Amino acid sequence: MLDRLTHRGPDGEGTREFENAWLGHRRLAIVDLVGGAQPLRDPGGEYWLVGDGEVYNYQRLRRELESQGHEFRTGADLESALHLLEEHGLSALSLLWGPFALAGVSADGRFFAARDMMGICPLYWARHDDTVIFGSELKAFDPDRRAVIEPFPPGHVWTPADGLRPFRSMPTVEPVGPAASSDPEAEPSEEVLAAIRDRLIGSVERLMAADVPVGALLSGGLDSSIVTAIAARHAHRNGRQLRTFAVGLPGSDDILAARQVAAELGTEHVERTYTEDELIDWVPEVIRVIESFDPQLVHSSVPNLLVSKRAARSVKVVLIGEGADELFAGYSHYARITSEEELHEELLATIRGLHIGGLQRVDRIAGATGLEARTPFLDLDVVELGLSLPAQWKLTNGGRMEKWLLRKAFTGWLPEQVLWRRKAQFGQGTGARDVLGEYYGSTVSDDEFQAGRDVLDPPLRSPEELAYHRLFQRELPGVDARHLIGRFAEW
Repeated sequence: MLDRLTHRGPDGEGTREFENAWLGHRRLAIVDLVGGAQPLRDPGGEYWLVGDGEVYNYQRLRRELESQGHEFRTGADLESALHLLEEHGLSALSLLWGPFALAGVSADGRFFAARDMMGICPLYWARHDDTVIFGSELKAFDPDRRAVIEPFPPGHVWTPADGLRPFRSMPTVEPVGPAASSDPEAEPSEEVLAAIRDRLIGSVERLMAADVPVGALLSGGLDSSIVTAIAARHAHRNGRQLRTFAVGLPGSDDILAARQVAAELGTEHVERTYTEDELIDWVPEVIRVIESFDPQLVHSSVPNLLVSKRAARSVKVVLIGEGADELFAGYSHYARITSEEELHEELLATIRGLHIGGLQRVDRIAGATGLEARTPFLDLDVVELGLSLPAQWKLTNGGRMEKWLLRKAFTGWLPEQVLWRRKAQFGQGTGARDVLGEYYGSTVSDDEFQAGRDVLDPPLRSPEELAYHRLFQRELPGVDARHLIGRFAEW
């Protein structure tokens, strides 16, 4: 299984065998490059831990634990999680801030596995008789076990003794102010706009902490441009120039917009352009990497893989704009919703499904290219504020542009034509959607589509999706897609 995950951790491998458990880890070194190898253990060798992800509040936790007598052996962020679990047991999981998937063993035979509340870090498991196996990707599992793989639920922990139980759920939030339903054109106060700015600025600056170079994937759209603007200012204050990376067909909308943003912000900017044939040729590899056949994910993942490969030559951490559409209602289908309550519930549902949708693309592409992707919009501080804002401020009725609230909050940070540029899906802005849709749709006849579309429920929606599903079956034989693969409502 570790051999199949070498791409996720090119910087080292570690294993540890116990009487009734086995831990294995492939390392991508981001914090404590020399001493942070896993499995981590406490000084007495009583507790062992492997993990994926990042604990953002590890320095504060470390100071508190050291004051209580805990002796640290490395500078790794996950060692704070190890000692916290030693001190407080599994209740410590709710105190960890950031994306993580963890598995731990104690010398007396106890075992646990857990995943962060948002499901940013991937985790799958397969249960058969008295054996339970965990892995970060579907392709890690032996083909004869793939039929019983399930996604490990976000915000949950499992132990052999107590089974599966939640340790943290999506925050229950109340609106921060009146929605002013009597006046659909009511504007949020400057205090609200400042709160949005401050939360996101704090998140971006926290996520720039690393012992390796940090850059940003810049599509030229609103979300990545805002993240880049914050990161570029922070880098300049610290005497550095932020590196940014853009991708698209030559002359595509995303390439041109990203070039404009980079020039305005003074970043060290790199473009990865491609041909139509190159897009088409990369699709089988992309489907193997992202472990999905959803057309919208494929459209965005091909350019994403190509730009990530280029970025990995210069940096090991990239900031991205994932999550803004789910918090501020950026997708086109939200525009059909006119009820505040319905929109809020739809946003919550979309966020809960991110771990088998957009976040799957983010994780797999980063993992395949030796990068760590960080998502400032999905920092818990930002998520809690975003969900607490009145949904009326996110509706697009009355002629308001999508995500107008976010746009107003960052007025003056970006060129006006970028700040108020209408949203295009990443695959559309890079030129990938039309090229791939036309080519792969043409590889399946109408008769083949009608005969093969009912292989899943709900049925496959187009000849293009059937073509991708066939490639998925070839690349990942044995995987039951019905409960493992998220599919976008529209694309």
